[in-house]
Amino acid sequence: MNLANLLVRAGRSFGDRPALLRGEAVLADYAGLAGRVARLAGGLLGHGLARGDRIALIMKNRADYVELLFACWQAGLVAVPVNAKLHPREFAHILADSGARAAFVSPDLETAVTEAAALAPELAWIETAGGHGHDRMAHADPIAPAAVAADDIAWLFYTSGTTGRPKGAMLSHRNLMAMSLSYFADVDTIGPGDCIIHAAPMSHGSGLYILPHVAAAASQVVPESGGFDPAELLRLFGRLRGATLFAAPTMVTRLLAHPGLGYADPAGLKTIVYGGGPMYLEDCRRAIDAFGPHRLVQIYGQGESPMTITVAGKPVFADAGHPRRDARLASVGIAFAGLDVMVADGVDRPLPAGETGEILVRGDTVMRGYWNNPAATADALRDGWLHTGDLGAFDEDGFLTLKDRSKDMIISGGTNIYPREVEEALLHDPRLAEVAVVGRPHADWGEEVVAFVVAREGEAVTAAELDTLCQARIARFKRPKDYRFVDALPKNNYGKVLKTELRAVLAD
Repeated sequence: MNLANLLVRAGRSFGDRPALLRGEAVLADYAGLAGRVARLAGGLLGHGLARGDRIALIMKNRADYVELLFACWQAGLVAVPVNAKLHPREFAHILADSGARAAFVSPDLETAVTEAAALAPELAWIETAGGHGHDRMAHADPIAPAAVAADDIAWLFYTSGTTGRPKGAMLSHRNLMAMSLSYFADVDTIGPGDCIIHAAPMSHGSGLYILPHVAAAASQVVPESGGFDPAELLRLFGRLRGATLFAAPTMVTRLLAHPGLGYADPAGLKTIVYGGGPMYLEDCRRAIDAFGPHRLVQIYGQGESPMTITVAGKPVFADAGHPRRDARLASVGIAFAGLDVMVADGVDRPLPAGETGEILVRGDTVMRGYWNNPAATADALRDGWLHTGDLGAFDEDGFLTLKDRSKDMIISGGTNIYPREVEEALLHDPRLAEVAVVGRPHADWGEEVVAFVVAREGEAVTAAELDTLCQARIARFKRPKDYRFVDALPKNNYGKVLKTELRAVLAD
């Protein structure tokens, strides 16, 4: 069950369809892409790599992201896509933890990755994406897709946990094939001439949606900006055909706020799939008014069950007369077909509708476990169920509403930020006694990071100093936007910090 066969099939049967675009410019058709991937796969194996080796892709959005993913799979290698916004220390951890043997990097990230490579002893070589070495490998003798088992790892998806250290969710060929089939069953159809626009990072959700679009021989479009530019997207909506956009809710709200929205022609926009965080009900209504109910889909998933736990499809948005429509729009939809989703109590017993508990998931999309982390795997996968750490409740019709995040995760701009990781970075300053990090609602980003700081007796520290410390240790987007200096943190009788009280302070 090699995922590379999806591209082989598209190249053989639909070879003249455009495969890769930069903006509106066609870079390759499916026959050309399939041929180049076969040669690049041969080049990777000829460059000292062996089946099962991990290849890090530390890249901003680029058209050659698609060929590198499929070349890894064709050669029987494991792709390790990495968030390009991370700090070099975080690159180093992922490179070392995954045991990556090679890395392809965007030209502007070469220095950062080279710095990180010093802490990753198994990394044999670094190649610039689109550079001469990359091109030389793509001129090797072609090879057929490797014979891989369905449960062999295809993608190591690094996602933070309660410890703040990124963990590699092992996503198999079976997991990603099941995710792709779930897309067709519950998210959307994909027809000839359709495309997906990759404005969100291809290392995460948007990149995962490469797969169903290759399966349907649809076009992969990388904006000329390489990312999210509202004006550019609105222009592409009017010039492309059958376009799908995967977006964080903050991206949708920024599109809604753009002054060009009223003049844009959305004729080419087929679907906006949003996920990665909640969207406020009022913003959802605005999106329906602006784009129409027939263009919106909401999904809820995790890296451990990629893009696939629950879904609110287009019929939910279009059913304006339903008596509980607002509640359904505020939910995250119903379980994907073929997936078991349960709300459970503290001993994993199912709870009735209306009661809140932890969300558990079981099915073919659920990861094999965490790479080299049996303790975390045993904690997350118990009795055949993935324990998401999220809290929610079903209604009587099977619609799931998220209530809280039991791991105190902050979602800013659709990106997960784990407070403990920020707290640990701040506590490298010996003048600090305690730190607690929470999220504060933000109109554009969903949430922003706020740090409550307690200095040691007789010590003084400034926000600027703490910001400099964070800049040296964690990615820019994880840094607190506000520092609150307090004498003590609120705690319960067991000494646990009461973050609910800190959030209440911010709400006043």
